[in-house]
Amino acid sequence: MHNGFPPPGAKELNVGVVGCGVMGRGIVQIAVLAGATVYMVDSREGASQAAREELVSTFGKLVEKGKLDAAAADGAGNRLVACNGLEELHSCHVVVEAIVEDLAAKKSLFSTLEGIVDTGAILASNTSSLSVTAIAAGLKHPERVAGFHFFNPVPLMKIVEVIGGFLTRPDVTDYLLALGRQWGHTAVLAKDTPGFIVNHAGRGYGTEGLRLLAEGICSVPTLDAILRDTAGFRLGPCELLDLTGLDVSHPVMESIYRQYYEEPRFRPQVLTRQMLAAGALGRKVGHGFYRYGADGKKEAVAEPSQPAQRPESVWLSQERPELAERISVLVAAAGVQVESGARPSDRALCIVTPLGEDATTCCVREGLDPARTVAVESLLDLSRRRVVMTNPGTGSDYLAMACGLFGATGIPVSVIRDSAGLVTQRVVAHIVNIACEIAQQQIADPQDIDRAVVLGLGYPIGPLAWGDQVGPATVLAILKNLEHQTGDTRYRPSPWLQRRAMLGLSLQHKEI
Repeated sequence: MHNGFPPPGAKELNVGVVGCGVMGRGIVQIAVLAGATVYMVDSREGASQAAREELVSTFGKLVEKGKLDAAAADGAGNRLVACNGLEELHSCHVVVEAIVEDLAAKKSLFSTLEGIVDTGAILASNTSSLSVTAIAAGLKHPERVAGFHFFNPVPLMKIVEVIGGFLTRPDVTDYLLALGRQWGHTAVLAKDTPGFIVNHAGRGYGTEGLRLLAEGICSVPTLDAILRDTAGFRLGPCELLDLTGLDVSHPVMESIYRQYYEEPRFRPQVLTRQMLAAGALGRKVGHGFYRYGADGKKEAVAEPSQPAQRPESVWLSQERPELAERISVLVAAAGVQVESGARPSDRALCIVTPLGEDATTCCVREGLDPARTVAVESLLDLSRRRVVMTNPGTGSDYLAMACGLFGATGIPVSVIRDSAGLVTQRVVAHIVNIACEIAQQQIADPQDIDRAVVLGLGYPIGPLAWGDQVGPATVLAILKNLEHQTGDTRYRPSPWLQRRAMLGLSLQHKEI
């Protein structure tokens, strides 16, 4: 371990935490409950003592709920030290800063701490977006500085990113990885790049959702409902942005976009900039993409209702037989006949199943009547919601037939306008592609990428595992078609994805 001082689980380990806000208190809580003696410092007068009292009260409540032993709570309280100044951190082996996200402030703090703590002590930053290398630059011992990025609320979000700067010694990151695990978290190692793992990987969900809105493909509630029900996200992208607040989310989107020299994959949208200017920040102010009551609960917004009737028969495109088969099961469940001919009859509802393409392209390629043609999402979960996509020429009567057909068993049906890749395909493929590029750049190991994203973002599955589940070749086809149809390099496939798809390898496969 680092310089021979106490290992992570040792009782004599002294940890300093600078900053007693919500994040700082969370770090203190997990550290002290894991057995460390924790010294708390805050620039605000009385803040460290108030934080100590709040934490002792929290321990008491955990005892009442049966989640913590009384003796453990008492021991943790005895190891909490409220300090009056940074000088009292002189005996600490590790100091974690959780102050304002400002480069100058963090550099100044670490410069001061260098004159207080032992030369072998580790200085760790909880930064979420700043360069660890930049924070350490100019210090006498930049090699002992590393990122130690927790997520809020710390006791519940069981993930910590450990980031080595350009000059950070490997034994420093090794120690922090072990310390994070000893504190009960999954610790993952990341390179010092914008967004590290979690905030980098998270660029796919919201930005692609916002692009769909910008293109007029669907409404806000429709977008969120589709991604919750077909992809399994806990919150739709607009619900998530309302929860975090656009005063937090939009600057992060712009910051990472700029830090990557305007990488098209991370391009923000005008809509959130306008909403930010208007003060429509989300739940915290009562309105954003949705409106919220005084109790903070979202006001219900219904999707537009659609007329529904049954078609006499259905003709299914066989360009992608495996997708057609999934849809034929739904048609049979509705009691509607599937035509077997190579061409549709004169009155049949025509259904295409695109991968990364729009309904118009499929319709024209197969020589179908646009008035009678719709596309349906067929790739992921069809049990909770069906998605029908029109082309610009779809007739209202045939749209009603599609809604009646796919809603016959009581499953809700969402209608969207023509879009390359529909909704779910676009969003999931974009998420998988960004994760592949994180792996390609060796920012983190494939397994750590998936673990970090599931724990840090709450996705239903890790993005690389998701790509394997859908099929790397299928994801690649979606992205290539998206890039071809839109002309946007945003969708260019990562080399990590392309090579593994061509070789038939898992996206989680790491090269020798």
